[in-house]
Amino acid sequence: MQQPLLQDATLSVEKRVATLTFNRHDVRNALTGTQLIDDIVNTIQWANTSNEVSVLILTGAGSAFSSGGNIKDMQERGGDFGGDVLTVQRKYREGIQRIPLAMHQAEIPTIAAINGAAIGAGFDLTCMCDLRIGSTKALLGETFINLGIIPGDGGAWFLQRLVGYQRAVELTLTGRLVKADEAKELGLLLDVVEPDELLPRATALAEQIAAKPPQAVRFTKRLLKSAQRLPLADFLDQCASFQGMCHNTDDHLEAVNAFLEKRQGEYTGQ
Repeated sequence: MQQPLLQDATLSVEKRVATLTFNRHDVRNALTGTQLIDDIVNTIQWANTSNEVSVLILTGAGSAFSSGGNIKDMQERGGDFGGDVLTVQRKYREGIQRIPLAMHQAEIPTIAAINGAAIGAGFDLTCMCDLRIGSTKALLGETFINLGIIPGDGGAWFLQRLVGYQRAVELTLTGRLVKADEAKELGLLLDVVEPDELLPRATALAEQIAAKPPQAVRFTKRLLKSAQRLPLADFLDQCASFQGMCHNTDDHLEAVNAFLEKRQGEYTGQ
């Protein structure tokens, strides 16, 4: 499938790793008031159907990962935030809420390479990723309460699954900002590195995953998501089905042969 046409982001692919870079640093990569919602959703849909990609990295150009919602639009009650109650709820459903649905349905692992501030919906986007690596300049915050609103993009659903209910309550109801080192202590970040090491570290992790048999990567990602919602017996049934598929792939036999021959496997996704 051909790569999507993006308006406010760039997309590159190398060694089965796709990197989506938000490119609206003029507004600190705000998700509303730009085309980034479409760019993110279209990239996920493309990755789900592409046989050439095994991992997706999300990062931001400039000083911010994403500042979330456009506060000037909030002040003017315009853009995505203007209208009566029914109009605003429709704009949320047809706008920012498309991101959590797409991210939750991503069939490949996603990595947030957090280069700077990830605030509000920008922070929630990082929580929707499977893995998060932060620059020492990363600054995270579930800051909706500071503006008199709630996490309308589903952030409260994702955050407590990362840090537990009590810590999620504290972060959400205080709206405080969290620096990189504390974010790692809280389990929000897998690792913290210097700014010039951020993309190399994220890419190295992505390439390590992308070097594995592609179908097994996708099946495993689906299982990890299913485990969050299925009863054990139903989950084991799914495991058995997926395992039957994996045992019949060419890549499984190649992986076994590579292991016995002490060499790197060469996988085709078949």
